[in-house]
Amino acid sequence: MGLLTFSINVTLDGCVDHREGIADEETHPLFTRLMDEAGAMLWGRTTYELMESAWPAVARGEGEADATMREWAVKLDAKPKYVVSSTREDFPWANSHRITGDLREGVQRLKDDTPAGVLLGSVSLATELDRLDLIDEYRFLIQPRIAGHGPTLHQSGLPSTRGLELISATPLRNGAIWTHYRRAD
Repeated sequence: MGLLTFSINVTLDGCVDHREGIADEETHPLFTRLMDEAGAMLWGRTTYELMESAWPAVARGEGEADATMREWAVKLDAKPKYVVSSTREDFPWANSHRITGDLREGVQRLKDDTPAGVLLGSVSLATELDRLDLIDEYRFLIQPRIAGHGPTLHQSGLPSTRGLELISATPLRNGAIWTHYRRAD
């Protein structure tokens, strides 16, 4: 069984708005490496649509993108992508699949069928999966910013505090800190 790893940019005040993250030649390779290590991606519909609106075109060489962004896009295009959605059924982006039925069973089956692990990148879905005790690890890129707005991490709450064990913390030149936590409880 593979691990389910939740990874996201987060500011010091907990904001997870993707526009608040620093995307540069130092941070993009971190996420590319993390994606390379995973066997599949898992998103909610909103995140899928955000990604679908930008990255397939970059992978095809359309638009402006530096080498690290283009590498990310090409690898993401080829990676199996799983989507949880109750409102959308058609997912035409290459290698995209919908998880249907019971959320716990569907995600557990995906973990069981993906020995290299699954990388989760959706905030609302992460809250639901955390409530179901399905997330095994967390990879946060802590941004050196105070956003002063939301959305925030687990904004709708969890039933109890989640204890985590620090595996590593790496400071970056841009002031961000790349962290790796594993569930401790």
